[in-house]
Amino acid sequence: MTPLRNRMSEDMRLRNFSSETQRSYVHYIAEYAKYFNLSPVHLGPEAIREYQLHLINDRKMSAQSVNCFTAAAKFLYQTTLEMPWSNAIFVRARVPHKLPVVLSSTEVAAFLKAIGFIRYRAILMTCYGAGLRISEAVNLKIGDIDSERMVIRIEEGKGAKDRYTTLSPRLLAVLRQYWHRTFFGPAREAQKAKEAWLFPGVKLHRHISESSVQQVCREAAQLAGIDKRVTAHTLRHSFATHLLETGYPLDSADPNM
Repeated sequence: MTPLRNRMSEDMRLRNFSSETQRSYVHYIAEYAKYFNLSPVHLGPEAIREYQLHLINDRKMSAQSVNCFTAAAKFLYQTTLEMPWSNAIFVRARVPHKLPVVLSSTEVAAFLKAIGFIRYRAILMTCYGAGLRISEAVNLKIGDIDSERMVIRIEEGKGAKDRYTTLSPRLLAVLRQYWHRTFFGPAREAQKAKEAWLFPGVKLHRHISESSVQQVCREAAQLAGIDKRVTAHTLRHSFATHLLETGYPLDSADPNM
């Protein structure tokens, strides 16, 4: 790791940036430096503009991705390098407003039924039944499921904020079934610790990967005959829509929706 990258990482940790944001910023700055074959220290505002146009015109990247690079560059130059540059230098691309894909209750049922592995069915039912982001669901630990209060604790969700969301009796039953069918003997003993992952990966000390869950989403949607682009976030949006349809106040379900 170069001294500059190390200093930038330290600056992000000092500000309690999420690990996902840290990885993203470091990735974009590394690609930026690689494109010019120069350290960002030797690059100025014109280089930022040129690279933004490269991302848009040559790499055909989305406005969200271009803006992620812009945010990383702004942090690098204004915070880590302490350059007295105006915010006007860091032009953000306009993000088109699109309505989110939402599944009907019937489509949700068909989608979940098409998932063959109980671990993936449990984690995706958690995304839908509790309205969680995929990053929040994979990071759940045993101790985050509070069956006495019927809530799920989300640790360091969006904005690095902790919060609680409702644990429905139906979702609790699914999680209990998943638990009893998945863990046996020593594996169950290892998972009894409150800090153990609720959805461990191949190695128990790592949680299941987001990419593998998203892959299952795509495959299940095809098997269910759903002609929509289905992701774990689709389930979150569907959760919110179905709550609205029942007259449930969204602000009491999740203030960060």
